[in-house]
Amino acid sequence: MPEGHTLHRLAAHFTKHYGGARVRVTSPQGRFADGARRIDGRTLLGAEAHGKQLFCAFDSGEWLRVHLGLYGAWTFGDADGERHLGAPRAAGGERRELARDAEGFVAPPPPVGQVRVRIASASGWADLRGPSACEVVSEEEKLAVQARLGPDPLRGDADPERARRVVAASRTSIAALLMRQDVVAGIGNIYRAESLFRAGIDPYRPGRAVTRAEWDALWADLAGLLRDGVRDGQIVTTRPEHRADPDAYPVARPDTLYVCYRTGEPCRVCGTPVAQAALAARTLYWCPTCQAA
Repeated sequence: MPEGHTLHRLAAHFTKHYGGARVRVTSPQGRFADGARRIDGRTLLGAEAHGKQLFCAFDSGEWLRVHLGLYGAWTFGDADGERHLGAPRAAGGERRELARDAEGFVAPPPPVGQVRVRIASASGWADLRGPSACEVVSEEEKLAVQARLGPDPLRGDADPERARRVVAASRTSIAALLMRQDVVAGIGNIYRAESLFRAGIDPYRPGRAVTRAEWDALWADLAGLLRDGVRDGQIVTTRPEHRADPDAYPVARPDTLYVCYRTGEPCRVCGTPVAQAALAARTLYWCPTCQAA
């Protein structure tokens, strides 16, 4: 499932390439036909992300809300060429020369697969496939969705103290708490495991046993890692001194992560085999030595 940095990259892309443009909205698959009619022909003002939720604003006062889930992804054909953002798919390619219809909207290529939403402007197009949620909502409904989410470290309005109060009062493990979107929005399995490793925190430690200093450092580190992800388009959590080539950037796998997907391999810091276990319906990775209880 795409983590928070990907949604913020999507929001920035929509704002840059479609913000202020009148758009044609359709549903080739048909499942979003009613929603598409509500925003077809409107101006897309811009987009924002909150955790793993994407919100595209329209001049009607309504919003397109999208949660990609495990399988959702956007395909774009615009000034950045044809490419994909979301669940892993084929790499993008060069920009195509596209025809336009009588109203000036680009004519995208025939839809491939189950395209839930197609957005076309005068300069590009975007296709959405496989989201877990896709709907047109009012301003009040959007705010209600956001009210149920925890603070997003990438947003300027984030309140880390709100998340800390939940964590400090909970007997639940910090690893499980970090996966709850109502505690911290945008954190997925990779950022969860990697941030706890970098902090040296046992993933099974109860939230209430995490000190204030540890929480403040963990929040700051998560915010920094997410900002790096937005900038680079990839998750890199290893520090230069723990990579085979400290000067290489962007970092190539397998040097990007400390513990995720490295079960049984030696810890990059102490050499202890990386452990794994099921926690909060996902696979947890950690170093039993660097993150000792």
